[in-house]
Amino acid sequence: MKKTLLLCFIHGFKGGDDTFGEKSEFALHLAALVGAALPRVSVRAVTYPRYETRGDLHECVARFRDWLLNKVIDLEVANGTPSPTVEPSVRTILIGHSMGGIVAAETAISIASEIPISQQPSDRSSIAVNVGEPLTNGLMFPYIQGVLAFDTPFLGISPGVVAHGAEGHYNSASAALTQLSGLSNIFWGNYNQAAANNGANKPAAALPAPEPAPEKKRRESNGWGWGRIAVVAGAAGALAAGGAAAYMNRDQLTTGWTWVSSHLEFVGCLARGAELRQRVSRMVQLNKDLGVGFANLYTRLGRAASSKQVSMVGTVMGDQRTFCNLPARKDAGLWLEAVNDKAKDETGAHMAMFEPKENPGYRKLSEDAKNLIVKWSRNEWYETSTRAAIK
Repeated sequence: MKKTLLLCFIHGFKGGDDTFGEKSEFALHLAALVGAALPRVSVRAVTYPRYETRGDLHECVARFRDWLLNKVIDLEVANGTPSPTVEPSVRTILIGHSMGGIVAAETAISIASEIPISQQPSDRSSIAVNVGEPLTNGLMFPYIQGVLAFDTPFLGISPGVVAHGAEGHYNSASAALTQLSGLSNIFWGNYNQAAANNGANKPAAALPAPEPAPEKKRRESNGWGWGRIAVVAGAAGALAAGGAAAYMNRDQLTTGWTWVSSHLEFVGCLARGAELRQRVSRMVQLNKDLGVGFANLYTRLGRAASSKQVSMVGTVMGDQRTFCNLPARKDAGLWLEAVNDKAKDETGAHMAMFEPKENPGYRKLSEDAKNLIVKWSRNEWYETSTRAAIK
């Protein structure tokens, strides 16, 4: 039987079709690497078209599932598969950057949680699956072989994304430092809880950074929004404390808040710690029960940031500067660091993952991703395919 391994790429918050390269260079490069390592199957790369990163996350997942289903059905028909739901010829690796990784995880969980029609109970509300219960009997369609995330904040965004950047611009304005609240829970929620448990001092926030330089505006106009989210998160905390309003440009803050609030429903899941942890637990369970791969390649700043003098922020946050909050326990799937020795801040490293000129670790990142996909895909499904069946 002709078999196909489909690599499906999903962009993140305010991303687009060019997230994985202006002409999908990274996607095509990774597909070529995987294809050379898995010669018995046909390896194809597709990128989910640009979608609006606002509104309800689950509605976004539902739209993506419909799109993916149509893609897989077309391939199954082309392969002439007799029983695609029982013995599919197509298996899919969902590859998401940033929030795209959460869309990928939610998709995998929702597909695996569905009970086959012959086993569905009369009460539809009882279909929901709790952590610890078997996810499915293995009849997934489309069949998800793995979820590979790139810098996805499965456990929230690191507080340093706000703190380090804000301190760089307002290091002398110590009177404006105050605890974050409100919107900043997206960045601080899980960290504050952990700090309270450890008896550590809670981190502080600063005034928002000034408008980005013209060259940085170009990136933002192409869709990247985390920097702006971080800026307004700092502003929200300062306003809540009531001591920093005099330092702010009211018009700029109003514009920023309007922009952020229109997208909060989509990224708001990053502020719900219990939901974040449950999603990770269910992906770990999916890996254990059905062998669905699960990994997150997260960025960490390297040499370009190491020369920065240790400050209050550095002392509170530590010197391991990442975009994502990292798991404190080992049972959270596979997390591999992707060091960027050129990037000077967390958001820059996050955005430049797939740009060889801006990420010296691009080649290693590609190899790590390829090795994971190959490991997940070398199974009975792969071994029963033959090169002769591939056109």
